[in-house]
Amino acid sequence: MSAPSRFDRGHTDDLMSFLTASPSPYHAVANAAERLEKAGFRQVAETEAWDGTTGGRYVLRGGAIIAWYVPEGAEPHTPYRIVGAHTDSPNLRVKPLPDTGAHGWRQVAVEIYGGPLLNSWLDRDLGLAGRLTLRDGSTRLVNVDRPLLRVPQLAIHLDRSVSAEGLKLDKQRHLQPIWGLGNDVRDGDLIAFLEEETGLGAGEVTGWDLMTHSVEAPAYLGRDKELVAGPRMDNLLSVHAGVAALTAVARPDLPYIPVLAAFDHEENGSQSDTGADGPLLGSVLERSVFARGGSYEDRARAFAGTVCLSSDTGHAVHPNYAERHDPTHHPRVNGGPILKVNVNNRYATDGSGRAVFAAACERAAVPFQSFVSNNSMPCGTTIGPITAARHGIKTVDIGVAILSMHSARELCGADDPHLLANALVAFLEG
Repeated sequence: MSAPSRFDRGHTDDLMSFLTASPSPYHAVANAAERLEKAGFRQVAETEAWDGTTGGRYVLRGGAIIAWYVPEGAEPHTPYRIVGAHTDSPNLRVKPLPDTGAHGWRQVAVEIYGGPLLNSWLDRDLGLAGRLTLRDGSTRLVNVDRPLLRVPQLAIHLDRSVSAEGLKLDKQRHLQPIWGLGNDVRDGDLIAFLEEETGLGAGEVTGWDLMTHSVEAPAYLGRDKELVAGPRMDNLLSVHAGVAALTAVARPDLPYIPVLAAFDHEENGSQSDTGADGPLLGSVLERSVFARGGSYEDRARAFAGTVCLSSDTGHAVHPNYAERHDPTHHPRVNGGPILKVNVNNRYATDGSGRAVFAAACERAAVPFQSFVSNNSMPCGTTIGPITAARHGIKTVDIGVAILSMHSARELCGADDPHLLANALVAFLEG
């Protein structure tokens, strides 16, 4: 047996609980808000006037949350230290007319959200979660966290070509999950079922944002439990670390204003009122400046001194596909967070940003690694370049190296979540 980990697994245990409790972006921000409330933060409404008093505040909008802490003596031009992340993950989402079926099977019509590994959703017990909107305009979270749906794979006896040619899935025809038996498809059945599940009256729900999730719980994996398998690590791992870091540093003597910005819709381009390419972050930061008696000049000074760490998962070297990685950059799980670099600005990191992150890791005694894509492979991107371009804020792209990214169930090192959180604490403290 190898020696036990010298790192704190309590953080990883808590991450696993957070993943289980957050099957949708709406649940993720609700759980983040609950943790912030316990740390003394208070929600502020965008429709009300804000004050600039000391303390923690947060704004909720849909599947996004922005939280910040104003220390004592903060000037209107005091810069921000921002941890950026996103709350959404690729999955199957329910269509406006969800009730469908054929040949005696009752099914739910779904649309593909983001870029999931489609095969990972086959033959898996799925729950259903998200947000219901009621006639009076209020919303209600719903989470059917038990085996409800399944996308059955075609038996090999009926598709002998799969062994030679590989699995080929048509996104429209092959991914509609079953949830029961019946010859008659009745419009409204699924929503009526969810109304009953949540204790609502018939016909109360007039809108919905619903998605599937694997009901299998996160778990430690391996002989020495060095790994964690679980859903939505991309990117609730970073959201969880950001909440933990912000609540850990919130105190009156900080030189900067620490911020957590967790956006929705990163997986499909971030262009929404709750995405990183929307106005939410800029509006919150500006209103905070003005609430402290600041001017546009103070806003410009504050933004000029601000740094954002955009934290999203990245690719660990895959033992079965090492040739897909850059030959001199092989991030390993449990090797510490990764610094993402791309000279074509798919990531926002430059040399000065690297120095900021390296200094934070040094203060936290946390090792870090560098990631670049193989030159022959297209490079992914995340909210970092969007944040830098939209707000003129120095941004550094970082994260945790994982395997099976965009699968219904991903894999990370058991120590890396805590190492990331420690680095974020050091960064926010400045």
